[in-house]
Amino acid sequence: MKKKYKIIFGISLFLIIFVVYNLKIAKHFPREINLNHKQDFFGVTFSKKFCGELGLDWKEVYLAMLKELKVKEVRIPIYWDDLEKEEGVYDFSDFDYLISEGEKNGVRFIISIGRRVPRWPECHSPAWLNTKSEIAQRVATLKMIEKVVGHFKDQKSVVWWQVENEPFLGSFGVCPAFDEGFLRQEVDLVRQLDQRKIIITASGELGGWKKESEIGDYFGTTLYRVVYNSWFGFIRYPFSSQLFYNSKAKILGIPKEKMMVIELQAEPWVAKGNMIYLTEKEINKSMSVEQFKANLQSSINLDYNKTYLWGVEWWYWQKKYGNPEYWKIAELIFK
Repeated sequence: MKKKYKIIFGISLFLIIFVVYNLKIAKHFPREINLNHKQDFFGVTFSKKFCGELGLDWKEVYLAMLKELKVKEVRIPIYWDDLEKEEGVYDFSDFDYLISEGEKNGVRFIISIGRRVPRWPECHSPAWLNTKSEIAQRVATLKMIEKVVGHFKDQKSVVWWQVENEPFLGSFGVCPAFDEGFLRQEVDLVRQLDQRKIIITASGELGGWKKESEIGDYFGTTLYRVVYNSWFGFIRYPFSSQLFYNSKAKILGIPKEKMMVIELQAEPWVAKGNMIYLTEKEINKSMSVEQFKANLQSSINLDYNKTYLWGVEWWYWQKKYGNPEYWKIAELIFK
């Protein structure tokens, strides 16, 4: 009996060490990191709201992104609470500035529209919407989408519409209950208003992908390599993103040419508080310079249509306050 218990104990200990090593210690970087990629492969998501959270002037960050990094592919979230602070009164001035300055520099845009668009808390509804019934909220949402598409559809620099952001990921964000039927109604409305292709997005690891890929013309996935869990802390995905993502796409029949990485992890994961207060040690748990390069290479290895990086505002903040390393790497990849 003692021998049996020793064997069980030994196997259990080995499994625990194996799991801890793979999830907490091993880096799981691509074998070769050379950052060689095709022209205009990389883009960014730019959020004027997130610039404010970092204490930055969003116009300053945006112009530096255009002039210094020379980014040519940009996803712009249209924040409803900025656009229509008062019901029926639309102010496109800030968003027009982003488009016009981008056009001067040859930028192609994804316009992200809907109630749920990039950056926490995911849903960016104006305060007045909360006083309305569910049906009235949906009517207002469709009206807002119609206004946005109508406003930007004559801009040749706008290449894609993204309708809602990770709409099936109900476990993340501060949002109302998800309704697939209403998502399809939003998509149908955009199709009626304009002929540009529509992107529907999902979480790389947590998303099912099937419905998203069927509803949209293009499919956009997130790509994260280090995530945070309140029970286990920071966890490193132990599998090859190339094998996992490509196998998933193949099983579902999603052609590679209609796929993009819509959100590549390129800023630190904040367990709590504001990103600007993270120490170097805390940053390195999820976004060391080496992890930054490894994530870029992981996306290059997938070789999808495009990859949009998440975190340009933070790279600028780092550069402004004494650490230009992330910005320098970005300068190289956007050449």
